[in-house]
Amino acid sequence: MFLSVFDMFKVGVGPSSSHTIGPMVAASRFLDHLRAQPFAVAGLRASLHGSLAFTGVGHATDRAVILGLAGLRPDTYDAEKAEAELARIKAEHHVTPDGLGTLRFDPAEDLVFDYGPALPGHANGMILRGTDAQGDVITEITYYSIGGGFVMTAEELARGKDADEGPSVPYPFKSAADMLSMAAASGKTIAQMKRANERSRMPDTDIDRGLARIWEVMTECITRGLTTEGTLPGGLNVRRRAKGIHDALMAERGMNLAPPHTINDFMSTYAMAVNEENAAGGQVVTAPTNGAAGVIPATIRYWLDHVPGATSTRVPEFLLTAAAIGGLIKFNASISGAECGCQAEVGSAAAMAAAGLCAVLGGTPEQIENAAEIALEHHLGMTCDPVRGLVQVPCIERNGLGAIKAVSAASLALRGDGVHLVSLDVAIETMRQTGADMSVKYKETALGGLAVNVPNC
Repeated sequence: MFLSVFDMFKVGVGPSSSHTIGPMVAASRFLDHLRAQPFAVAGLRASLHGSLAFTGVGHATDRAVILGLAGLRPDTYDAEKAEAELARIKAEHHVTPDGLGTLRFDPAEDLVFDYGPALPGHANGMILRGTDAQGDVITEITYYSIGGGFVMTAEELARGKDADEGPSVPYPFKSAADMLSMAAASGKTIAQMKRANERSRMPDTDIDRGLARIWEVMTECITRGLTTEGTLPGGLNVRRRAKGIHDALMAERGMNLAPPHTINDFMSTYAMAVNEENAAGGQVVTAPTNGAAGVIPATIRYWLDHVPGATSTRVPEFLLTAAAIGGLIKFNASISGAECGCQAEVGSAAAMAAAGLCAVLGGTPEQIENAAEIALEHHLGMTCDPVRGLVQVPCIERNGLGAIKAVSAASLALRGDGVHLVSLDVAIETMRQTGADMSVKYKETALGGLAVNVPNC
């Protein structure tokens, strides 16, 4: 099993990795499929199912599909170009992706939100179709957006989790127990093993360049969030708060008035800055998802700005350690809110952040595993119930609390020797089982919880 650090951390666009980035990626893949066919298509159609239908408007899934079919990609997304292209498509009823000519596509007619039962493979399903000049379907593919921007066709999903077509890796751990055993046998840290695995796919120069780019985008996202005011889109009239809180915190710094727990406000504000940018459709890094994108950047920023001895040269170690933990969670359970609730998003992010922080603070592999377990264990059962299907309430504040839990988990783990009762593997499996038992109302459908108890119209 191998999931690259660049699979776990992807540069994309808000507000959702599963509902925005994933559908845009699926549309891009479908265009590649059409380019490889011996026949020409004249038009396109799309249908959204399950959670993609129920919360698709609030998560901008319709926009993502339209723009994806027009040839736009999340990793090179240009907001100004996207807005202009979206307006043109709605007015002219066609798209012109490279290499495919002009294809008929009227979003009002050809993009369908299907509110019936979800497709069998996953809660986030979509079907993309190509039609001939008469409007008859001549090719179609079912895609599943399985969380974190990852996309699989129905065929790929049916092949199972063990499919890995790349070269073998030196440390192929599929569980935390494997990871600790390999660390003990090799004498390497978790980050060192993860880097060695990455080297099977790319040289160190590319790894370093990619990790620097991830942290650069995270940092820029925090900065934008801390300097931007206004109201978030979507109709809830949620005000951006990160800038105001951060300005107040900075003003209090030299006055010796702030109580010690104010450090929690700094952590929350860093996370909220990211998730306000995400809610506004800005550029973010999936960490491991958009809905949980603020936890890891906030934890790193806390470490760099508030912990003596912290240095940005060790950010790659943090990210590699976090990615190793995220890969275990994704492989053995899920990082999708539509599949397992918010425990799979903010819970996974907190576990990853706790592990990364524990690593750069000098933790042993056993302490790192313990930190991840503590963070994940105390998110078990957390539901995903976004008000009006928007990634705003409770998502923005929830990232702040996730960062606080991550720091607390790392600190507790460092106070021990790594020996503990509940293993990370047990916590991951418990999260999977809890997600399977959780009512669909609480899995990113906006049909239960805060989504139905908060007036939002």
